[in-house]
Amino acid sequence: MLIRTARADDHVEISELALRSKSYWGYSDAFLDACRAELTYPPAVCASGTSWVVVDGPTLLAVSVVEGQPPIGELTGFFVDLPVIGTGCGRLLMTHTLHAAEQHGFTELVLDADPGAESFYERFGARRSGSTPSNLIPGRLLPRMSLVLNRCSTTTPGETHP
Repeated sequence: MLIRTARADDHVEISELALRSKSYWGYSDAFLDACRAELTYPPAVCASGTSWVVVDGPTLLAVSVVEGQPPIGELTGFFVDLPVIGTGCGRLLMTHTLHAAEQHGFTELVLDADPGAESFYERFGARRSGSTPSNLIPGRLLPRMSLVLNRCSTTTPGETHP
């Protein structure tokens, strides 16, 4: 596995991966269809310099997308493809993303987490700061979370960073 900066020509594959990853939580086909526009990443976002992918040869395995301007950015996408969930691929990419975001001048990342993924972000030091109403389901609230980069745990003992 290798982590590289995403490119504009990755946008279709990234968008497809995001939708597949979202299905992990058991959402209905109707809900996933409703998510399609929200999980479509345009070429400019993919080529922004703050989007990263994990690849194994030509295959994209995971993606992270940070948008905004320092010091506070937004983690607008973090998706791991179904076959590699639970293998450490997500941990590897999140660790890389947090370090790379710091190198780009960010001191904090905020995000609206899928409720099922809240504990994943907490393992990296994210704290819930409130709730955000879902754009798709009236009455559904998404955990609003914040990662303060200079205080978050971004290294697993013995781990090195590319």
